[in-house]
Amino acid sequence: MWLVFKKEIKELLRDRKTLFFMIALPLLIFPLIIGIVGFVSKQAMDKAESQVLNYALVGGQYAPEIVQDLQQPDKFNFVEVSEGADYTAIIRAETVDFVLVIPENYSSNVLENGQANVKLYFNDAGLNLVYRRVNEIVKSQSELFQQIAFSDLGLDAEKQSALIEPIVLEKVNTADDRENWGEKIGGMLPYVLFLLCLTGAMAPATDIGAGEKERGTLETLLISPIDRNKIVMGKFLTIAFAGTMTALLTVASMVVWGLVLSQGMAIKFVADFMAQIAMLDFLLIFLMLVPVVAIFAAVLLSISIYAKSFKEAQSYMGPMSILVVIPIMLALLPGVELKGVWAWVPLTNVSLAMKELVKGTMDYYQLFAIFGSTVIIAGALFAFCVYWFNQEKVLFR
Repeated sequence: MWLVFKKEIKELLRDRKTLFFMIALPLLIFPLIIGIVGFVSKQAMDKAESQVLNYALVGGQYAPEIVQDLQQPDKFNFVEVSEGADYTAIIRAETVDFVLVIPENYSSNVLENGQANVKLYFNDAGLNLVYRRVNEIVKSQSELFQQIAFSDLGLDAEKQSALIEPIVLEKVNTADDRENWGEKIGGMLPYVLFLLCLTGAMAPATDIGAGEKERGTLETLLISPIDRNKIVMGKFLTIAFAGTMTALLTVASMVVWGLVLSQGMAIKFVADFMAQIAMLDFLLIFLMLVPVVAIFAAVLLSISIYAKSFKEAQSYMGPMSILVVIPIMLALLPGVELKGVWAWVPLTNVSLAMKELVKGTMDYYQLFAIFGSTVIIAGALFAFCVYWFNQEKVLFR
């Protein structure tokens, strides 16, 4: 078994394509992609915020204050449009970015004229920040009118506050910072780890089975004096090792790059949050990942053994990502907790357990059911893999 494992690892290290997916992607490509996406997103936001918006104004005579606030050449450019123009048409034609329509009852005397319904016509399908920029101007005027009305009514600051918000619902959160952030981060941790393990295991799994069929080296291996069960075990361990290493390298890379790129309080927050998680919890997360990787390795090896060619194996393994995402998404649904039947649902139970460990609210007795059920499933799938490998009609189909 270990001889086969050593042989497969050596072949894995010689394959530049597999090494690229296992090492280069986690350490360099993924962080580079994330960095590029972040840079492009920031550039797009900066461009949207600094863009000079063309606008048309209807009823401007009722709101001279708004007209004055819009006279900022570096932000807004007034465009004259004909009376009765189709606002939707001129916005779609990109003649203007927005049209602001002010009603006749617009006045600072809100006690007499009532609420003014100012309409903003714009295309909200893209990243244009039109509403936010116009709302800043309208909101400032609204607050000014509010203060004038309160002054006319003779209300002090305390009465003004009570009138604006008669009832205040104050949140008193009994959860600590670790539980708050653990709920947010812990739910995504299995999503990242599971998919990384699956992706990292796919490349060697495809080559170990279907790849050997194409190269004609599988027959040579089968006539060797090594027991077939040990051959399967060696290949299985190679796939599991590759998947685990890919996940660990990716997570380590994200942590390192995150610390390098972050500044000031971000580093302190990450350090404080990580310091709250005990080493036992990190160890348990890794241990629960072992049977999950074993499940992936057994399924992928079975597919690779069955496939006639490298390309056919890849087409079979493609939908695996969807099958893995579904149980992870179940763990993110409201009301799904690590209780009762959910402690026995494959992959979902591990996802829930990882979240609870990060939050610091784990019932450690539940780990026996979770780990036990996952190990049983992994063992059953590996047994099927051994059976599958011993079928001549499957090996040489």
